[in-house]
Amino acid sequence: MIAVVLATSAAALLAAPAAGVLGHRAMKRSRNASAMTIDSRNGIDESGFVRIGGIDQWISVRGEDLANPVVLELHGGPGASTAIFGPRTRSWEKHFTIVRWDMRGTFKTLGRGGADGQGEMTFERIYADAVEVTDHIRTRLGVDKVVLLGHSYGSVFGLRLAREFPERYCAYVGTDQNIHDSGRDDSVHRAFLTRLRATGKHKELAAVQALDADRHRWSARERAMYAKLAATSDPLTLDTMKKVVMGSLWLSPLHSLRELTYFLKGMSFSEQVAAGPSGFDDWADGTGFAIPFFVFQGEKDVLTSPALARRFFDDVQAPVKGFALIDDCSHFAAFRRPERFLELLLAHVRPAVVAPEPAAAAPVRPGSGSAG
Repeated sequence: MIAVVLATSAAALLAAPAAGVLGHRAMKRSRNASAMTIDSRNGIDESGFVRIGGIDQWISVRGEDLANPVVLELHGGPGASTAIFGPRTRSWEKHFTIVRWDMRGTFKTLGRGGADGQGEMTFERIYADAVEVTDHIRTRLGVDKVVLLGHSYGSVFGLRLAREFPERYCAYVGTDQNIHDSGRDDSVHRAFLTRLRATGKHKELAAVQALDADRHRWSARERAMYAKLAATSDPLTLDTMKKVVMGSLWLSPLHSLRELTYFLKGMSFSEQVAAGPSGFDDWADGTGFAIPFFVFQGEKDVLTSPALARRFFDDVQAPVKGFALIDDCSHFAAFRRPERFLELLLAHVRPAVVAPEPAAAAPVRPGSGSAG
């Protein structure tokens, strides 16, 4: 959705290889690497390629205590790896084991096999990959179930996985939650047009209004144009992409300078997957979930409507459910305010997936037992 915007920002970074810029990057990356060190006795810090769906796909597993709940992240984009946010979300790993996966067509997975080595790039194929990754993690970590965390486009996969496989997941958490309703709700689109009018972007407004009413007929170029304008017309979203997303990419200790181009290539390459769910209807697919269900959304998200997410949430039937808005955030709310997101995970999600410890037995006083 936002590949064009990120590519524009990244191009400026990669085109400025001044010694001062690279020296600053090296210093910050070194600090981030130190901060990400896990040396606890029962911790885990491993990453590498796993054969998933017939190709090598990159998976990272990090946490300070393997006794903690396991969280499998499904990144957005499509093609936008969340591995770059490791330093920002370091505190999450004190309470959860965080699994991050570069889907086929994404970042390190794309870099490993190249465009020709990604196989079938469809929603259905990546959905099957997600099930396989889930089972790999369950086996590797010896757990029955994992928490499923869907970010943005990843939440489209997440809803369906959580509904279909309650035996694999102990809770679902959506953020930047995408809700599909076959186009019945056009509030996000109308708000977008209003922003273009308010900022005097009449040429851009005319271009958007000239698009076919049926989004299935849009070309890849038209989709990219729409996505770029939707994001850049909102100051908070644009600020977040530049500072949080691009800043994290530039300073990630997990990715070399040469690898950064794969992040951008991955988002462009994965655009072909985006058209898959355009006709989905989440209400028709079902609002019943057999596992705890949570949505934590940026209160000012202009890309994935918090109001639409709330309407769907209100209709959800689940054993436990919770909804919260994250203040002063648009898209990427979990990464703009990672500590607030962690507070929500600890207050709502962890209690729903961790059995309470049994109360200690009261000490028996001498003479208090019954006579035999």
